[in-house]
Amino acid sequence: MSRILRCAALLIVLAMGDGAFFPPLTAKGGGGTTPANFTWLGMLPGGHSSQAYEVSSNGAVLVGYASNASGYYRAFRRTATTAMQDLGDFGYAYAASYGVSGNGSVVVGEAWNASFEQRAFRWTAAGGLQDLGTLGGPYAVAADISANGLVVVGQSYTASSGTHAFRWTAATGMQDLGTMGGFESGAFGVSGDGSVVVGRASDANGLFHAFRWTAATGMVYIGGASGGESAAYSVSADGSVVVGTSATGNAFRWTASGGMQDLGSLGGFGSAAYDVSDNGSVIVGDSLDANGMRRAFRWTAATGMRSLSTSYSIGSGSYLVYANAVSGDGVHVVGYGYNRSANRYEAYCTH
Repeated sequence: MSRILRCAALLIVLAMGDGAFFPPLTAKGGGGTTPANFTWLGMLPGGHSSQAYEVSSNGAVLVGYASNASGYYRAFRRTATTAMQDLGDFGYAYAASYGVSGNGSVVVGEAWNASFEQRAFRWTAAGGLQDLGTLGGPYAVAADISANGLVVVGQSYTASSGTHAFRWTAATGMQDLGTMGGFESGAFGVSGDGSVVVGRASDANGLFHAFRWTAATGMVYIGGASGGESAAYSVSADGSVVVGTSATGNAFRWTASGGMQDLGSLGGFGSAAYDVSDNGSVIVGDSLDANGMRRAFRWTAATGMRSLSTSYSIGSGSYLVYANAVSGDGVHVVGYGYNRSANRYEAYCTH
């Protein structure tokens, strides 16, 4: 399931609760060192649920979505010194943020307009929400942004049929990246300089496979295009390491020299990797455990896949469902889980 589709599904299951604040985030060490601290991140005022979806390179800025007092999900931006900031909308009350630039100043995601159309946005403090347009159809979603905030990737309905992956810049507008013989594709991750895009694309048989795109090569499947479906969700800063879910049903780490490395699971059938640190050494995602329960994980070559629910003091009866993103230095992990003491599903951060 794509990060965007997974995000939409989560809106149905989030539970009730109130708000709280988190202490300042301070970067520690480099990729590979497991951080010691954990914080539930709270809510928008009057809201009942929240999810952190991305974190800036240094861990200082978090973005995601959270319900407000009226029960609508809203895109938010959060820093160590400010509460969750509602980023607004295009005329209808739903919005969500999915990506943030390296320094935290630019946010991307989706916001609905007065015609109930899903629109890709790019947000800055000075300009507010900017509608990035579409590939000819009424809907688009921005899934990720380059470190410098200049390149945005995502997926959009086309004028003819199906959704296609796009790459956007202010100079070119929304560029259609096409498919691999099928009708649909989606871009979910972009390298630090915006030159490498990853996602999934359908073949002539309608099966989806992970791809890596550059201007020189175009869209290229990684790990082969047979034996089942796969998807690439994120890429390292230099574009050399790609992570996602493979045809085996497990999370993978891909390099050009090593191909797809199966990262295994937490004991159950299936896992997915959603993000990777700048140097490609720390990977986060979710996996089914031996009891068939979905749990967030953090992976390194030294430790293998470890459940975040058992790696931190998160409170008796609490558990972490998704690890959506990791900071560039591999220290800060964000996502959402169940906070038993507050009886709600809530965004969290390790730091």
